[in-house]
Amino acid sequence: MKKILITGASGYIGGVLAERLQAAGNQVLALVRNLPAANQPNGIQWIKGDLHTIQVLNEAMRGVEEVYHVAAYARPWAKDRSTFYQINVEGAENVFQAAAKNNVRRVVFTSTAGVFGPCQNFQPVAEDSTPWARVYTEYDRSKIAAENLVRKRAAEGQDIVIVNPSRVYGPGDPSTINAVNKMIQLYLKGRFRFLPGDGSGLGNYVYIDDVVNGHILAMEKGRSGENYILGGINTSYKAFFDAVAKAGGKQFFTMSMPIAVMQFSARIMQLRADWFGIPPAITPEWIDRFEVHWMLSHQKAIEELGYQTTSLDTGLERTARWLQSV
Repeated sequence: MKKILITGASGYIGGVLAERLQAAGNQVLALVRNLPAANQPNGIQWIKGDLHTIQVLNEAMRGVEEVYHVAAYARPWAKDRSTFYQINVEGAENVFQAAAKNNVRRVVFTSTAGVFGPCQNFQPVAEDSTPWARVYTEYDRSKIAAENLVRKRAAEGQDIVIVNPSRVYGPGDPSTINAVNKMIQLYLKGRFRFLPGDGSGLGNYVYIDDVVNGHILAMEKGRSGENYILGGINTSYKAFFDAVAKAGGKQFFTMSMPIAVMQFSARIMQLRADWFGIPPAITPEWIDRFEVHWMLSHQKAIEELGYQTTSLDTGLERTARWLQSV
């Protein structure tokens, strides 16, 4: 039995990961900003704190063998843009420092596939692809900065591995439904009827169980300082929602939404956020991402970690059943 600490265990990926590790017989500690409303009978030890409470971080890591640093500020907007840096970069550095101080064997750091940028000439992006010249969002910029910290520390001897999930979907805690699951849920309810642009934009979609398995495999087999893309299926928006319709047994008419129209709506929401502090559903910089393709290769994870993926049809069938039950 291992003693394992997870940051961000109250989130989507972190929550599923914590349950998996605890079910495997490990002693799991979960650092969260807010304790669960009621004691959950799953054996996980919840610790109240954040990435800037250094004393709590150090106390939580005493005797810990492995740390999964999943916590992040992943929303599309923050009233203070420095929030992304404070949580995703400074917070990560605090975790790495505490892990080093407490002789933690290895840290797995959850980044994002967005750091690699979109694909060029319809060739899937891999970990060693030429970096894309443009970084689209503050979230991606903060994750790039955090990855640079990882590589510096790895070069100095600390054991840290980076995993880069793509667009994750699949069952989890209903209170942590992420953007992809929300779109699937709304479609199955007949309330999501538009496709970005003409629907041909390509992206990568990965099932939650595969991402969790990838984290555990990275802890077991990954090389320190290395990135591992945890991807799934490359497909278009249209093909993805055709698969959602098949999985849920509900086919709804969808229409194309010109990027210019989406950009206009996003700018209105951005102005409302700037003036009144109302969080926007999406920002102009995120809309810009719809104008390029985001295909990925996870061949490195297959070869070095033994990573495997779930088919889109199987993953969406399980997801549809879950969403229809919550």
